[in-house]
Amino acid sequence: MADHRSVDVRGIRLAYQVSEPPDAPPLVLLHALGGNATDWEPLMPVLARSRQVYALDLRGHGRSDWPGDYSLELMRADVLRFPDALGLGRVEPIGHSMGGVVAYLLAQDHPHRVSRLVLEDVPAPRPREPGTPARPDGDLGFGWEMVPAVRRQIDRPGPRWLERLGQVTAETLVVAGGPRSHVPQVGVAESACRIPGGHMVTVPVGHLIHRAPEAFTEVVAALLLSRLGDHGRRPAGGATRG
Repeated sequence: MADHRSVDVRGIRLAYQVSEPPDAPPLVLLHALGGNATDWEPLMPVLARSRQVYALDLRGHGRSDWPGDYSLELMRADVLRFPDALGLGRVEPIGHSMGGVVAYLLAQDHPHRVSRLVLEDVPAPRPREPGTPARPDGDLGFGWEMVPAVRRQIDRPGPRWLERLGQVTAETLVVAGGPRSHVPQVGVAESACRIPGGHMVTVPVGHLIHRAPEAFTEVVAALLLSRLGDHGRRPAGGATRG
């Protein structure tokens, strides 16, 4: 059972769930836009067999602060300060969609802080046709003003984000959702190609790959146990090498 906690990182309260065996490397889970730490609950007991697992609510989401000031760079700074506040040292981020962008920005700018990296259905940062999101009715589990701020950056990424994928030094697993995902899979494959230590595995269940927890944790375990090459040669279950 994960514990619910919070920590202050330079005036921003970050809520998180933690499942932590002693003396294990820290794994930090970063959800998608509009999500929160509970998205990862089915996976945490499995991942916690070999890792300290920390599932965050990013700023503007869930039980963390909704300060009204939002950008992907600010989220990256929060995630950088989170292990400092807990004395964790290097971390292994797993980021889904928007959380994956936060994760690779962290790995680009602070490569010495990231030992391994998992990007779940995260395309390379290329400009795309901007959309106008409509606010859902009722109460939300996230700050609505955060959505257009982040969407603008995803639609028009920073000019150096793409080239700086080549500066990621962490061994990286890119998990693609296959043809059922709304994310263009050619962009996901490009992320894996541009990262020097990048590997790609396809789990053809769509964008929410972690909702197939057995398949997702199997391919993630290949990275955590440094078996990426073996997994690529002998795919199991629904996973295929990309």
